[in-house]
Amino acid sequence: MSTLSLTLFLGIILLTLTITYYSSKKTKNASDFYTAGGGLTAWQNGLAVAGDFMSAASFLGITGAIALIGFDGFYMSIGNLVAFLVLLYLVSEPLRNLGKYTLADMISARFKSKKVRGIAAANTLVISIFYMIAQLVGAGGLIKLLLGIDYGLSVLLVGVLMTIYVIFGGMRATSWVQITKAVLLLCGSAVLTFIVFSRFNFNISEMFHHVQTATPLGNNFLNPGNKYTDGLDMISFNMSLVLGAAGLPHLLVRFFTVKDAATARKSVVYSTWFIGLFFIMTIFLGFGAASFVGFDRIVEANSAGNMAAPLLALTVGGEFLFAFVSAVAFATILAVVSGLVLTSASAFAHDIYGEIIKDGKITEKQQILVARVASVSVAVISIVLALFAQSLNVAFLSVLALGIAASANLPIILCTIYWKRFNATGAITGMLFGLLSSLILVMLSPNVWNPEPGMGIFTGNPLFTMSNPTIFTVPLGFIGAYLGTVLSKAKEEENKYPEVLFKSNTGFGISSAKDH
Repeated sequence: MSTLSLTLFLGIILLTLTITYYSSKKTKNASDFYTAGGGLTAWQNGLAVAGDFMSAASFLGITGAIALIGFDGFYMSIGNLVAFLVLLYLVSEPLRNLGKYTLADMISARFKSKKVRGIAAANTLVISIFYMIAQLVGAGGLIKLLLGIDYGLSVLLVGVLMTIYVIFGGMRATSWVQITKAVLLLCGSAVLTFIVFSRFNFNISEMFHHVQTATPLGNNFLNPGNKYTDGLDMISFNMSLVLGAAGLPHLLVRFFTVKDAATARKSVVYSTWFIGLFFIMTIFLGFGAASFVGFDRIVEANSAGNMAAPLLALTVGGEFLFAFVSAVAFATILAVVSGLVLTSASAFAHDIYGEIIKDGKITEKQQILVARVASVSVAVISIVLALFAQSLNVAFLSVLALGIAASANLPIILCTIYWKRFNATGAITGMLFGLLSSLILVMLSPNVWNPEPGMGIFTGNPLFTMSNPTIFTVPLGFIGAYLGTVLSKAKEEENKYPEVLFKSNTGFGISSAKDH
């Protein structure tokens, strides 16, 4: 462990704890805790959304994927970026107009059903915990490699810090940690991109020509099919990326942190520019890692290529840039997991405890207390699961989270907003179809069952041969919503559709996060 790396890591921790301290002084009620009082501006929320989306998997994973598999690694960049068009045009404005604190609030604006709210909250918890375990396992491995700290201690460190951010600072602290991390990540990536591009004499043609001889893939580096040889599996994978973001609870709740739908829409535009810029830079980072670090050295450090970006920083920028990039990766993990903890705690405290168990008869002080207790509980559960999940393939956890979000949440969001006949039974069956089909098919897939020992969780032949089932589970979510609606005799909810349609498009009667 170098002194410089440790200093920068401690600096990141001190900076984020300072943000939390000052945020805690402004967190006085439930609105402040859940949504930062709806006080973020469009550019602030845009940076926070970008920070939420630019996870360690994006920074480390995409750079490594491009370096190792070339063109197929770029699918992740394109899919993630296109996802924000779905958010912008279909989800962000209606969600902000109808919701209050959580995704379940938005759906409950049309269906006053405890079952609907309960299943929506359960989906949020399942998605968030799967996503969080993947981040914590990645964090443990990353910190162990970079600083030499034991895996268990690394996971515990990240878990304790993310809990502190949430229970003391709430959404305000989480948002500003995300903003800070996003700025650091964009700056670090920009410096690396400039150095790499300068090595190619600022000539894109020279860069593309060079990478064709820099890896074992040769000329195929710039061609598709290096990893995704099955076209259907590739389409399914991209569906997860494109549609999953529009159903991720920890991203969707960010639209409640601004004052109105117009600001929510602007924040998506800002985040699209920030994320687009970042994903363009991952091309340079991936090509730079392939050219200057080398295939063998990347694989030796981590077989999945997750150390490509830090190794590139060390190779072209020396010890300081390596330490800085490593510290930024650490901040990235801290920011994402704190957002996931807050989203999970909100689902339990506001939806399950406040609205279902207490039937809405709960004071703001009680709600914040329950949310803080829930934050600790969620963090403890995630830490324990991550400690036992060290040897698991974390990629399938992230894909599962995106797949459930795309299959169980997105169909219900769209049907709630745009389908007049849709009812509570359809919402319940749609969410259950999407959730259960995603879980079952992934558990039967090659991510879990693999005939080669050590390549999957269990040794054996998979019953479902595709690694990503989203191409089937998203239609199943819509089919479940349709069948539940047309086969149900419940018609009374239809009367609320004109009101929901009017409010989702106009925001009438919604002035701020505090009073709607």
